[in-house]
Amino acid sequence: MIRGLLRYLGGSQILRKPDKIPLICIYLDIAAAIARTVTFSQISSLRMQYLGLELAFIILCSSAWWLTHPPRWLLHLYFIIQCAIVILLVAIYPQFDFVILLFIVLTIQASYFFSGRVRLAWVSALVLLSWGSMMYFLGFKSSLATTPTVIAAEIVVLAYVLVNEGIEIARAKSQALLNDLGEIHRKLELYTNQVEELVSEQERNRISATLHDTVSQLLFSISLTARAAELLLRDDPGRLPQEIARLKTMTTEALSQLRSLIAQLKLSDDKSQ
Repeated sequence: MIRGLLRYLGGSQILRKPDKIPLICIYLDIAAAIARTVTFSQISSLRMQYLGLELAFIILCSSAWWLTHPPRWLLHLYFIIQCAIVILLVAIYPQFDFVILLFIVLTIQASYFFSGRVRLAWVSALVLLSWGSMMYFLGFKSSLATTPTVIAAEIVVLAYVLVNEGIEIARAKSQALLNDLGEIHRKLELYTNQVEELVSEQERNRISATLHDTVSQLLFSISLTARAAELLLRDDPGRLPQEIARLKTMTTEALSQLRSLIAQLKLSDDKSQ
């Protein structure tokens, strides 16, 4: 187990970057804590200590977003230091409970930086630290007045990231299906060209009429449906499976028509020989 942990910490981590909304929430949260510190008269004698720790927090927080491929041990060390800063802020003046909102900032980062069990472990640890720090310094009853909202926000943050990941995965799969359909469409066009090369002059008119009435119309429908699927991928991914099912049906029918035509051509060539 220890060897496995050492191998894990010895590796590196590719960091996922959040979009604008989580970043705005992070810096609004930090700005609110700093503004509250500046205007909170009851901690005037401790204000410089608070501002110094909050400045260290925001510097570390901003620096983390610039990392692209850091070692895992460094990421875990980063979260340990950031948690220690928040707990120290609470310990200096527990009545200034607003600082536990900084745990939400760390939850956002943990949700993006990690995945799987490691992410769940860190988010769970941050939830426990949010409640535990306030309960230790203020007591159980006082902690009930502040921590439930923070814990709910941390859970919502994790759910938001997980839902976005699910959407990204679904979008990637849909794009892969569209690429496959595009390849099928290319093969259909290739088969059509092969048919045109194989047909004899006597059969060309009949085959051309058949292609025009059946396969050509199917190919045109496939092209339109593929375009509709591209639009749905961007605007309404929920309806994409229905369009993909239609595309599969049409491509199967088109391939069947082409195979039948090629078989007729081969039979015609055998008879003429």
